Amino acid sequence: MQHIRNFCVIAHIDHGKSTLSDRLLETTHAVSERTMKDQALDDMDLERERGITIKSHAIQLYYKHTDDQDYVFNLIDTPGHVDFSYEVSRSIAACEGALLLVDATQGIQAQTISNLYLAIEHDLEIIPVINKIDMPSAMVDEVADQIVDLIGCDREEILLASGKTGEGVPEILKAIVDRVPAPKGDSKAPLQALIFDSVFNPFRGVIVYYKIVNGTLRKGDMVRFVNTGKEYEADEIGVLQLEQKPEKVLYAGNVGYIITGIKVSKEIKVGDTITHVEQPCEKAIQGFEDVKPMVFAGIFPIENEDFEDLRDSLEKLQLNDASLVFEPESSAALGFGFRCGFLGMLHLEIIQERLSREFDQEVITTIPNVSYFAYLKKEPDVAIEIDTPNDLPDPTLIDHVEEPYIESQIITKPEYIGAIMRLCMDKRGTMTKQVYLTTERVELTFELPLAEIVFDFYDRLKSISRGYASFDYMPIGYRTSDLVKLDLLLNGDVVDALSALVHRDKAESFGRQICKKLKELLPRQQFVIAIQAAIGAKIVARETISALRKDVTAKCYGGDITRKRKLLEKQKKGKKKMRQVGNVEVPQKAFLEVLKLTD
Repeated sequence: MQHIRNFCVIAHIDHGKSTLSDRLLETTHAVSERTMKDQALDDMDLERERGITIKSHAIQLYYKHTDDQDYVFNLIDTPGHVDFSYEVSRSIAACEGALLLVDATQGIQAQTISNLYLAIEHDLEIIPVINKIDMPSAMVDEVADQIVDLIGCDREEILLASGKTGEGVPEILKAIVDRVPAPKGDSKAPLQALIFDSVFNPFRGVIVYYKIVNGTLRKGDMVRFVNTGKEYEADEIGVLQLEQKPEKVLYAGNVGYIITGIKVSKEIKVGDTITHVEQPCEKAIQGFEDVKPMVFAGIFPIENEDFEDLRDSLEKLQLNDASLVFEPESSAALGFGFRCGFLGMLHLEIIQERLSREFDQEVITTIPNVSYFAYLKKEPDVAIEIDTPNDLPDPTLIDHVEEPYIESQIITKPEYIGAIMRLCMDKRGTMTKQVYLTTERVELTFELPLAEIVFDFYDRLKSISRGYASFDYMPIGYRTSDLVKLDLLLNGDVVDALSALVHRDKAESFGRQICKKLKELLPRQQFVIAIQAAIGAKIVARETISALRKDVTAKCYGGDITRKRKLLEKQKKGKKKMRQVGNVEVPQKAFLEVLKLTD
């Protein structure tokens, strides 16, 4: 155990974690030159296309130190986007040290601070590294000052590196041996292994990734998963290299995988403890807190008979992404589907994309919203959780409604302060703090309703600051708000999948936008379609799609005008009757397009 080092790489998005990880793999010869490619640890096509890390990736490296001693490194490369912070918290729980990476051209950003606090909470040894020092716009001295201010280290402790050229990588490897403590644990004690990830393999079942805290695990051992109580034989155990490498035995301090032939994904829970059946441990390891979803949306199969396939796909996806939560629900417009909870809009987008690519599931997603609490006049102390607009009780019975608020930190350049403040004020935000970190960097703190940042806040923030603003947030509880349910009616019938909970001040403009959008998207019928947005019984917006009209008077050549009138009256009666029996079909494209509405 003295020669094992477990560490992860944490940083803000786009600060060069994956590139630096590539250089660490090359320097330790974990990957041959022939198989080496950019973002070597990112195994999803989606990660390569977008240039972001979505999943944490663990790999074992071997390093010969200057004292001629061989060391085993277990490296976990983590995501940097705020929507995948749960991946980071799980990776940190399996490590003793962390490389804190800061981009020399951008300096410390919001997610850097957030991930750093996570690492400090778990008592990790922090090794600060300034990356991208080869860039012409690198501000090495200024960034070093920021790091000293943030973590209170000495200037000499900060390492300089370039993930692109490989400069400074040998010094990083040496620092990991010298500074990161070896894992603590007892190989002779009863087995305790913490599950930090899992993945579904169609041929071998569920593959579980874990870190052994105490004890020894051998191939063929009978193991028990403490939370679920299930018992299995360890068919195969091993370590995680670029490919899985089977081993006969693994000791305390090691990170590895186990295959037991589990086919049912519900039997594995991330954060659970693995122990022996014959000599179990006294208590389970404290796992991770259950994740709290920020954004909710309904996911429905296009064909109703695909419902069970969609359930199966979501369960397999949940194995690999423990921050996804879902439960069945039904909708009058869309049939049976699932109410899903996500950590943010990018998370929702990625899940949709993964369902399509990995499981061939084409789905319809309803308008995303957040979770509210309603209090009734009869029972003012009892909170009713509102996850969908249809859960909202009758407005006459409601005493008040509370919505979730967040505290957001935005770090940017001084010239963008005005535009960012305007954006936050538009989103019903209040500014609580403004701190100049340096002459070129300012931190703005706002309290905002979570519902306002769900849609397009992040994209708009990036565009008005030309990419120079970083955004991080944390929930700060619920506050009373004037919310109303906005219904969408087609010829008087409510389309429940397009209902939304919005603030009263914004309900009218939001309703008008949806009506205009649907007028463009809905196909014309042989009868008039009225598209209306309503708050209770009050109509706040309306658009009309005129009927397709057949020229019934074409056969009348000249003659008496009454003949033409008679034909038009007959057509009018037919249209009136058709309107009573005709159904307005809402195409799938309309649901998807309404989601893309911007305020």
